[in-house]
Amino acid sequence: MSDETEQAKGTAGFLLEMGMLKRAKRSGWWIAGVKDPETIAEHSFRTGIVGAVLAMMEGADPAKVALLCLFHDTQETRVSDIPHIGRRYLEAASNESVTADQVSSSHPSVVSGVQRIVEEYEHGSSLEVVCAHDADKLECLVQAVEYREQGYQNVQPWIDSSISKLKTASAQALAEAALTMTSIEWQQTYLR
Repeated sequence: MSDETEQAKGTAGFLLEMGMLKRAKRSGWWIAGVKDPETIAEHSFRTGIVGAVLAMMEGADPAKVALLCLFHDTQETRVSDIPHIGRRYLEAASNESVTADQVSSSHPSVVSGVQRIVEEYEHGSSLEVVCAHDADKLECLVQAVEYREQGYQNVQPWIDSSISKLKTASAQALAEAALTMTSIEWQQTYLR
């Protein structure tokens, strides 16, 4: 088999692996009693949207922030979504090493591109990275608000933890606003 065919198969394999994120649940919510939490892919999708919006508000590059957000949990196909309490007992491989394994058989530009994205998310300090990290926390807060509205009463620690980690003024303002709203309040704009 040619190198080109092998790289195409390796890259397609990576794409198929990412499909697991559509089936894997965010397991930390089980601790709060949420019976059917959102998937990692659902979290990553809204994190990308939140990140792009935060970037627009903060004057950062929205496309770059959305990209960072999209790849921020891709390693969970291999190591699962380990709740913070569980991480205390495990010595997991770094996200960078998991990513290196995930893309090792891919096209060389995919290998370097995906590794660069994950490396930047994990260790960068640019405004885009700050917005991406804030987006991850803000999405968690918004999800907690939605779960609380559905009757799950043990989500306050997720809200508190998310708020305490927000760095940008825009994320803090959006968190404050989300905490005062219902999940369907947005439609009132169109129903008046």
